[in-house]
Amino acid sequence: MREITADTVRAVTGLAVTEYQNRFVAPNAVSLAQALFAPEAWYRAIYLDEQPVGFVMLSDESLREPLPDKPEVGVWRFMVDAKHQHKGIGRAAMLLVIEHVRSKGFKKLALSYVPADGGPEPLYLSLGFRPTGAVDEGEVVMELQLDASAG
Repeated sequence: MREITADTVRAVTGLAVTEYQNRFVAPNAVSLAQALFAPEAWYRAIYLDEQPVGFVMLSDESLREPLPDKPEVGVWRFMVDAKHQHKGIGRAAMLLVIEHVRSKGFKKLALSYVPADGGPEPLYLSLGFRPTGAVDEGEVVMELQLDASAG
């Protein structure tokens, strides 16, 4: 995962999921525009060798000022370009995200997804995320416990 720069922003905004998957995730240009106004936004391009192939954005409350009493973190956006799906890139990238979040001392990582065929639920379940029972604006909320003592 790499920071997005003036030299790479066009390539990142040019990445897209399949037409069918458009209902699952916003375009990267929209995500980057939202990040401009969200101090909690942490975002990176996902690379394969020297080529950007995806995008991830977290909502990381530890970046806010003032710092909340109990900051939380969640995956806000996550996508792999249609041409690079089904190659293990999403799994590898999410593992890097999980390690990043764990290294910052968080005890859990949240995310949500649109429940539908072709969605990301199997990937998230395989990584250890579990449904919380909550639904947020039609999206199923999941969490991954990051500390060893969590049950």
